Amino acid sequence: MFLSVLIGAVLRQDGRTDRKDPAADKLHIGFSMDTLQETRWARDRDAFVARARELGADVTVLSANSDDNRQMADIETLITSQVDVIVIVPHDGSAMAKAVRLAHQADIPVIAYDRLIRDCDLDLYVTFDNERIGQLQGQYLVDVLAPSDRPARIVRIYGSKTDNNAFIVKAGQDLALDPAIASGSIEVIHEDWANEWKPENAKRIMNAAITRHGDRIDGVLTSNDGTAGGAIQALREEGLAGSIYVTGQDADLVACQRIATGEQSMTVFKPITKLASTAAEAAVTLAKGRPIIAKHGTFNGKIEVPSIFDEVTTVTRANLDETVIGAGFHSRDAVYQDQ
Repeated sequence: MFLSVLIGAVLRQDGRTDRKDPAADKLHIGFSMDTLQETRWARDRDAFVARARELGADVTVLSANSDDNRQMADIETLITSQVDVIVIVPHDGSAMAKAVRLAHQADIPVIAYDRLIRDCDLDLYVTFDNERIGQLQGQYLVDVLAPSDRPARIVRIYGSKTDNNAFIVKAGQDLALDPAIASGSIEVIHEDWANEWKPENAKRIMNAAITRHGDRIDGVLTSNDGTAGGAIQALREEGLAGSIYVTGQDADLVACQRIATGEQSMTVFKPITKLASTAAEAAVTLAKGRPIIAKHGTFNGKIEVPSIFDEVTTVTRANLDETVIGAGFHSRDAVYQDQ
């Protein structure tokens, strides 16, 4: 499927456009981010800004600190500033539908970055294949835990319900897990959603699972590295860290360090620099009113949003060197520290 996107220049009946001529002055991109509290998002910001500047565009970055009202105010500020395109990492993918409508009223195209914005005429979605991420996480546990002489007992810690990606990742996990659950080789003994993706909420869920089941846990399917860290902290306090399989995603430095020491079993490496560069290139293209051909589509509850997906890779202790270190994402010294 190929979806063509032609926005950034709305043709009037007299043949002229309502958008300013991009050649007349420098392009200006607004980048509204949910948070910069996690290392991962600072990487996205830096890579996006660097690539946009290489392409001759200025970028205004605003971080909402996971506050929907603040993010809406940030986007209104960008609209008032008459930016040429707005890129949004939504805190709440439903709440930001209003932001898209306001931007469109000002003839400003909108790109959703890594998280889908629902129920609106979103122009473009640039992300990783989140269903594939969940499938890799689930398949890893299936491979290491089954078959055995008894059902493998796992705890599932999902992401935030305000993030549509959490549901897509879960759907991918289900694709891998459902056959094993149906066959009786894997049993889910505890599950819950980690509000705001916060490690402390994941720790609370893991503490509850340990209280109920003790050390009778074989694996923990956590949906990202932050929630993996919270779960591992709970396991560490009970002397169980390193004896139970734990998944993640993002290849955060602390997660890779935990993989090197054996406390975390796997993560999913998402080439963030490539994704951010792709988004910056798309933003500049749309700001110039030029078309983009998207190979994928994602239904957001209202339309099939043209989408660009980047590939992801499973990372374990066996391939740390050839993946995140080989790609220059982290240095070997930083990952292995004093090992």
